[in-house]
Amino acid sequence: QVQLVESGGGLVQAGGSLRLSCAASGRTDSTYVMGWFRQAPGKEREFVAAIYGGGGYTYYPDSLRGRFTISRDNTKSMMYLQTNSLKPEDTAIYYCAARRLLKISTVASPNKWDYWGQGTQVTVSS
Repeated sequence: QVQLVESGGGLVQAGGSLRLSCAASGRTDSTYVMGWFRQAPGKEREFVAAIYGGGGYTYYPDSLRGRFTISRDNTKSMMYLQTNSLKPEDTAIYYCAARRLLKISTVASPNKWDYWGQGTQVTVSS
């Protein structure tokens, strides 16, 4: 069993940045895939980023690539999402997730991930 806790959300003006953190219980290692999703009111949960192994491989949807950066520190069981050039449409609850043995072909599907945090609210004002 893995427990995940997000932090770092808040209120920021358009164009600003936030660094979100995800702390995992126990000791996650390179066999775990870690990722971020977000969900805005009235919308489905949306894939944001994933990171494999020791951090050498990352995956983003085309719409977010270049603005968001995912990273991890396996020695501290921590995972991060650096969000830059934030827009009002980025407003959502951001969730971290984890799973072992996750294929690239299904990484963007929320129902393929085993472990979830409770989320942290990101609000971007215009």
